[in-house]
Amino acid sequence: MARQRIHNRRAGRGSAGGGPSWISYSDMMAALLLIFVLVLSYSLYQYFTMMEAKTAELNRQQIQLDLAQSELADKEKTLIIIQTDLDNLQDTLNAKEEELNATTVILMNREEELEKLQAVLALKQKDLDAATAKLEEQQLALASQARRIDDLIGIRTTMIRDLSTSLQEANLKATVDPNNGDIMLDSTVFFETNKSTIKAEGQALLDRFIPVYLEVLLRDEYADYLGEIIIEGHTDSSGSYNRNLKLSQERALEVALYCLNMPSLTSEQKLRLQQILTAKGRSYADLIYDENGVEDADASRRVEFKFSLKDSEMIEEMNRILGDSE
Repeated sequence: MARQRIHNRRAGRGSAGGGPSWISYSDMMAALLLIFVLVLSYSLYQYFTMMEAKTAELNRQQIQLDLAQSELADKEKTLIIIQTDLDNLQDTLNAKEEELNATTVILMNREEELEKLQAVLALKQKDLDAATAKLEEQQLALASQARRIDDLIGIRTTMIRDLSTSLQEANLKATVDPNNGDIMLDSTVFFETNKSTIKAEGQALLDRFIPVYLEVLLRDEYADYLGEIIIEGHTDSSGSYNRNLKLSQERALEVALYCLNMPSLTSEQKLRLQQILTAKGRSYADLIYDENGVEDADASRRVEFKFSLKDSEMIEEMNRILGDSE
């Protein structure tokens, strides 16, 4: 129809006197118009096709966007939950931090107390070390004293044995106490009743007894151990204690003086006796009783020769050591 209209127009124009050239121009314009229409149609087709593709793409992207927005919303919800948890954790952390600060203060106080206790402990340790050292020193001293006492016990036993042997060999009837070495001599041999002057019989006994007795006790091997020789006078219970004390003291002194002045003793023995000899009166403080518990008056009236070792000083030293350790 378009071609027919163009042909008609051309025919009309031709009839009006345009001729063939006009017809060619019209055909050319028609062709151009047709091409334009075709191009426009193709362009529109391409445009709408592209629009459909873009629309489809936009729809797809919109769907993806919706999904992404949905996921984002879920993540925002999750983020809100996480933020809430974080806030709670922060609150808990703050509370724990406050507790930690309080605990730190307590620990610092405890540390100060511990340092003070350590200082006190150090002082106590020093005291303990000093006490331990002192105890060790005391133990060494006590061990030394114990060995010394053991030696003294052995020495005393040896001295008692030597005394017994020497008296037996000299045919002297004097009994040596096996426990302490004491020797008892009958007072009636030495003195008359209520008298303190030594009889001739007593002097004769002393002349025989004293040299043997001193020969044993004054030996060089006993010089470091012998502390004292004691002469004790004893009475029976007849009369007052004071009268008997005076009598027993006078008798012990008479025997001691006789011993010191014996011509048979050497000057060295006399000098040694002056250093260690003691006279004591005991009155009737140490009576002797028979098996029935009755006073034996004859046995109670006696003169005793005793000796002591240098153990009293050691005992006092041990007591001092033990007293210092308390």
